[in-house]
Amino acid sequence: MSFEKQKIGWIGIGKLGMDCAEAMAEKHDVWGYDIYQRESDVIKVVGIEQLCQNAEWIFIAVPTPHAEGYDGSVPSSHMEPKDFGHDAVIDAINKVNQFSNGPKKVVLVSTVLPGTTRRHFIPLLDKKHDFVYNPYLIAMGSVRWDMVNPEMVMIGTEDGSITGLAAELIELYKTIMQNDPRYEVGTWDECEAIKIFYNTYISAKVGIVNMIQDFAMKIGNINVDVVTNALAKSTMRLQGPKYMTAGMGDAGACHPRDNIALRWLAQEYDIGYDLFDTIMHAREIQAKNLALFLVEQAKEHGLGIVIHGKAYKPDVEYCIGSYSTLVGHYVKGSGMDVKYLDPLADDPTDVVQSVSEPAVFLWAHNRKITYEYTGDQLDTEPYATILPGSIIVDPWRKLKSSNGIKVIHYGNTRQQ
Repeated sequence: MSFEKQKIGWIGIGKLGMDCAEAMAEKHDVWGYDIYQRESDVIKVVGIEQLCQNAEWIFIAVPTPHAEGYDGSVPSSHMEPKDFGHDAVIDAINKVNQFSNGPKKVVLVSTVLPGTTRRHFIPLLDKKHDFVYNPYLIAMGSVRWDMVNPEMVMIGTEDGSITGLAAELIELYKTIMQNDPRYEVGTWDECEAIKIFYNTYISAKVGIVNMIQDFAMKIGNINVDVVTNALAKSTMRLQGPKYMTAGMGDAGACHPRDNIALRWLAQEYDIGYDLFDTIMHAREIQAKNLALFLVEQAKEHGLGIVIHGKAYKPDVEYCIGSYSTLVGHYVKGSGMDVKYLDPLADDPTDVVQSVSEPAVFLWAHNRKITYEYTGDQLDTEPYATILPGSIIVDPWRKLKSSNGIKVIHYGNTRQQ
């Protein structure tokens, strides 16, 4: 079939769906709908009825949220495990059934646990529609780039067959991809598992390298980068260098909550152990160790504590799942106040525009490390003036002391 111009609808054009829809609109006709008011110069933002009638393809990219307190920005490993919320997906499916004027090619992008599609979504979808499960590997701050340069494209069908809609979707993606990704086709359940375990694998890697960082701080005469660089190059039995730099813990809207959800799944299926609880507990203790180091420095030098970066990563406003706020939680738990510098943070609590006296700063954001895989090499510039007499605790070990500002490379305890 020809893919010169496809008619594509996106239900959910928020922080993920908008960039993805606009990327597709470079080659195809795209309509978008969201429960919140959205604007775009690239796609046609319309009501749900118009979208369902005009589009041949309907991509569903709505949130599958956790309950409040389960995003990883505060301790959660002690809490009862919970599954993702499915209400928005179910509502989108019901709207497709209600407003479609014929058979549609329905593509679900939202992250869910293995078994969810078969158990909860397929029974609701009108049988006249075709369906595939197609979660994305994308990250806030680089959604557009990730969309067209994916490591792999996961496509789930009822029986794992690559024929039919799965084959059509591959041809569609070939019209927009800038790289040449591999296509992994499996059952709905297998692709749900690929996505969720991909994320939790990253959490485990980050937890391990930050454990090495903790040992470096306790033992002394260890630069964590010497250890992790050696491990990152060990491709015979271990794996590649990505997520092998110790620093801030795993964060964001996906990875912490995916581990939390897998705790629920482990309990639901009674597998007899909970590795994911261990990963999340380690993440929390690593944040506590870093917080106590900040407190130690602050008390020793009579300074306040400022965390440079509150959002979970540079260049985005989202504080959901933020490791910075997790560290801040433990600073407060020690009895000290904490302030944040971040011009984009969507949570203004304790955020300041400037710091009028020397302080202990945690250099939480390092955009070069965060985005280097996209080819972006720009460093994070200070969000405000840092006065002489300040101390910067750099968990990425990239800054240098200068202008009366002392830099401590957290994780490097070699004798200098």
